[in-house]
Amino acid sequence: MLYLALGAAALWFLVGLGRGKTVFKRREWRLLSGAFSVATFAAAAYVGLRGGWEISIVLVILGLWMVTSSRINGPAPVAPKTSSRMSLKDAQSVLGVNPDATPEEIRAAYTRLMRMAHPDKGGTSGLASQLNAARDRLLEG
Repeated sequence: MLYLALGAAALWFLVGLGRGKTVFKRREWRLLSGAFSVATFAAAAYVGLRGGWEISIVLVILGLWMVTSSRINGPAPVAPKTSSRMSLKDAQSVLGVNPDATPEEIRAAYTRLMRMAHPDKGGTSGLASQLNAARDRLLEG
């Protein structure tokens, strides 16, 4: 029982330390949560072997919560939006078309390049977004 009180005091201290701010970064939280979940499972096994099934069940549930919280991925990083649009010359050089290219030629160049640069085909999402921006810029005028 003393260990539960000490654990609750440590948790209260860590939560109070933050006061609404992030105390641990994602990586540190994952490490601490994993370590605490192992300790919680060990304590649950010890208490369960000593006959305290009610406390053991609570500790197992707490350990499972810590394991799942350590495995949850944070939000995906968002690429910063640029305020400047792609120029016509840049769009033409990305797609490799002439300044007097027709919309059909632009679409054909886009399709040919996107077959190689699509993220599902081994390309990167950044290159695919550049191709999309260049196509949109050239087709709108």
